[in-house]
Amino acid sequence: MRAVVCTDAVLEVVEQPDPTPGRGQVRLEVSRCGICGSDLHARHGIDEWADMTARVGYHRFGRSHEPLVFGHELCGTVAGHGPGCDAKVPEGTPVVALPLLRSPEGVDTLGLSVHAPGAYAEQVLVQESLMLPVPNGLPVDVAALTEPMAVAWHAVRRGDVGKRDVAIVIGCGPVGLGVILMLKAQGVRSVVASDYSADRRALATACGADVVVDPAAASPYTAVRRKGHVDDVPSLLELAVSTREKLGRLPVGWWHAWRLIDRLGIEPARPVIFECVGMPGVIDSIIDGAPLFSRVVVVGVCVGKDTITPAMAINKEIDLRFVIGYSPLEFRDTLHMLADGKVDPRPLITGTVGLDGVDAAFAALGGKDGSIVHAKILIDPRSTQGLGAPGPAA
Repeated sequence: MRAVVCTDAVLEVVEQPDPTPGRGQVRLEVSRCGICGSDLHARHGIDEWADMTARVGYHRFGRSHEPLVFGHELCGTVAGHGPGCDAKVPEGTPVVALPLLRSPEGVDTLGLSVHAPGAYAEQVLVQESLMLPVPNGLPVDVAALTEPMAVAWHAVRRGDVGKRDVAIVIGCGPVGLGVILMLKAQGVRSVVASDYSADRRALATACGADVVVDPAAASPYTAVRRKGHVDDVPSLLELAVSTREKLGRLPVGWWHAWRLIDRLGIEPARPVIFECVGMPGVIDSIIDGAPLFSRVVVVGVCVGKDTITPAMAINKEIDLRFVIGYSPLEFRDTLHMLADGKVDPRPLITGTVGLDGVDAAFAALGGKDGSIVHAKILIDPRSTQGLGAPGPAA
């Protein structure tokens, strides 16, 4: 079979033996595979990533000198079952799968380990227990986005966003666009999207953002005002004094009324801010600009070191939440949201290439070819198509 191999940051299409499924594994014919931002980073920075994951006890990441086949956002058809499989999903069935592969040596992350080659190839191995049939005749282009949309769904759930809350998405690359789609699917009425790129702002609008902001011209944090937002410390101090005075006029002790407010969960309104950039300095800039009591959900992956100003976060009582991945249930639910038409991620798809076009796709996604900004480029392993101008999926 043909596959794209990355060794020492060089992408090359090579011939490889067809993979043989081990115990509990299934061989798929790859229909589509998305190019993820983590793949772009892994091309040049996987050693740094491997060093970081080793610090939390995971030693299965690949290294730059190893021949790695990227690709974990996949859809394919069942082509063969390994020993120990129950084979309830017959050959020829379109499926998606969580990108984890178990072997006797441990569990590997698909596409980021030499022990679990990914789906930048004509065939790939997946774990049968983590494989799901594609329902409702969902097109393979959309089904392949189950994985990145599951990342967005997990982030939105961790954000505890109410329908009447203001949600602010910083960065409108594929991750941010996915978060916008999932926020709207959740019924959130006020979604603000912020990005310096006019192309990405247009994509944010196509994904349902209610307000789109160029941060060079305006602040995303004041684009939508909600009663109860506290913008600065003087306002907070005034709120404390005035609330105490108003409760003091009641015929009961003010402290009883204050305790009742606490028990009812009444608190100042807070926006929920999603950091979807993953570059050094972004978290600190959000802390600096956000209203008091904001909840910040960090979705963008900054692998290197970053710096924040803790005292600013303390004075504003900022709530920081970091997220990674998704659960098997969230992955399954995401697939069905796509299949039921509750979420339409097709605005994200701006190009499709064959295996020979992957290098050009990386250049476009990395902004190194001077093209209009792409969002999500899919790989069709059996296509000879090169990368054209960005455009919506058919």
